[in-house]
Amino acid sequence: MGDADAARSDGDRPDPAPSGPEPICGAPVTVALGETTVHPNRDELVGVVRSLRDDGWLMCLDVTAVDHLANAAIRTLPEGVEPERFEVVVVLISHERRERLRIKVQVPADDPTVPSLFEVHPGTEALEREVFDLFGIAFDGHPDLTRILMPEDWDGHPLRKDYAVGRIPVQFKGDPGPR
Repeated sequence: MGDADAARSDGDRPDPAPSGPEPICGAPVTVALGETTVHPNRDELVGVVRSLRDDGWLMCLDVTAVDHLANAAIRTLPEGVEPERFEVVVVLISHERRERLRIKVQVPADDPTVPSLFEVHPGTEALEREVFDLFGIAFDGHPDLTRILMPEDWDGHPLRKDYAVGRIPVQFKGDPGPR
């Protein structure tokens, strides 16, 4: 009998297999292809980002969104996180660690709102306006949530998967038109 077997026979049990990555700021975490993703709910978002900022994640690189209308079945979420149609994705960077951290928040289609990160990272102002303009996801507490890319009178949000493609014909300069 080897040393490991002798230890087990004395009542010691081997360490249990790890159940997954440790939560970050109380939110579930996934790691895929070497990239860490934190999955807070909408109410936790600002608190998680503020805690991460205080822990050295000083720069917000991006705020964007994904419409999962057509591909809801292919994504992997941690246990306890319910998939929704929309997902707001925030990317933070820590220069000290030389790492990026992704945050994904599930956003339901019937209430497409999340709290604004403007108070924590003022540089998110234009990024949140872009998500609002193209996906129709509102950011509560944003100082100027107006369209940024589309005309003010534009109807709809062009990056939603249910938005009709090709609604307005485009005439290019020098194009002789339909043949």
